[in-house]
Amino acid sequence: MSVTATNTVAPLTVVATSEGLKIDGTDPKYGDWRDDLVRDGYAVIKGAVPKERAGKYADAMFSWLEGFDLGFNRNDLSTVHRDNLPWIDQKGMCLQYAVTHEDFAWAIRGEPGVVAAFEKVYDTKDLIVSFDAINFGFPNRTDIPKNVPWPHQDQDPLKPGFRCLQGLVNLLPNGPDDGGLIVCKGAHLVSEEYHRVFKDEPRIPAWTNEWFGFTDNGMKWLEIQGYEWEKVCADPGDLLVWDSRTPHYNLSSKTQQPRFAAYTCYMPVAHATQEDLERKKDAFERFVGTTHWPNARHVGSNVAKRGEEDDPHNRLEPVNKPALDERTFKLTGIPYMAE
Repeated sequence: MSVTATNTVAPLTVVATSEGLKIDGTDPKYGDWRDDLVRDGYAVIKGAVPKERAGKYADAMFSWLEGFDLGFNRNDLSTVHRDNLPWIDQKGMCLQYAVTHEDFAWAIRGEPGVVAAFEKVYDTKDLIVSFDAINFGFPNRTDIPKNVPWPHQDQDPLKPGFRCLQGLVNLLPNGPDDGGLIVCKGAHLVSEEYHRVFKDEPRIPAWTNEWFGFTDNGMKWLEIQGYEWEKVCADPGDLLVWDSRTPHYNLSSKTQQPRFAAYTCYMPVAHATQEDLERKKDAFERFVGTTHWPNARHVGSNVAKRGEEDDPHNRLEPVNKPALDERTFKLTGIPYMAE
């Protein structure tokens, strides 16, 4: 990998700061999008990435898909088929093929306006970033299972309070019917109460305790409490952020408009252990992805499947490896590791 500023002699010192947002009713008024986040559980930061650069990232994503030479053509939506594409699930997620370490993925993570938003939330510049999925959402797909609602929160109910701010950078026009993020507005504020009420209800099976699915009874309870679901709309270059306790999922497009996004999540490096950073360094060096947790709580694989077999088009390295500047390289967590 081509990376600048990798020859760090000693680990960086983490500068002590305040803990940033609490999102527990004690936050002051900020006079910006943080007030939306505190009140609604989500916020839209307009123009975090300049529109021209957002367009270039979307173009790079189209080129990445076409680069498999399987028959996909961005100008012909009839070529959107699993046989013509790398494996992308019904929710638009792609985490394999080393896509999470392509140059466009790292360029998006290093965007100053994106990083600055999380610096505001956590009141520190000492952040690490997730190596999360890229979303290639195409409309009207009938070649893969239908994308059904999967309302959930990405946080263990037994670990309450504000723990993680998730995010995504939107890269194509995304209106009310173009698919994308839908949230239960304000329901993060009753997360603890919800889990007290439903503590004895059997949980929807999940591969990690850091994922909690809402049952039909739970959805009815949220509705009775007056919480409504809202589709979040965005322009190219907008950053969407949400509290991990906020119930959410994504919708498929009802129009002809694809939905492209890159998931970006940052947390203070002070919240990661040296073991976490070791695991994160290994994921970085092997070009594998993580979930939204920047401390690499879960590490993925570059091996996608086609049916029961490994995809013959799997890649273990990016096509275009990133060249990270000093600021972006710090986000890997490697410069903070103890010798």
